[in-house]
Amino acid sequence: PVDGTIHRLPAGGLLKLDPGQSVTLLPGVWHAFWAEGKDVLIGEVSTVNDDLTDNVFREPIGRFADIDEDVAPLHLLVSDYEKWVG
Repeated sequence: PVDGTIHRLPAGGLLKLDPGQSVTLLPGVWHAFWAEGKDVLIGEVSTVNDDLTDNVFREPIGRFADIDEDVAPLHLLVSDYEKWVG
């Protein structure tokens, strides 16, 4: 749904959002986000998951930007436990 209104699109169909709109996608729906002609800020909210195994990308990309780990984290992602806890 886009702000509560259901839209049915064919495979490969495009859904254009206006500033301030939001879309809810069901689990398992392949999707991509991009801007047309201007910058965009996209936020994605998800259920609890393991970022190393639950996200699949068509083309290989870095999941997170490089971070200078100069302070121990307050909260860990599932994928952080091996590095920080052992």
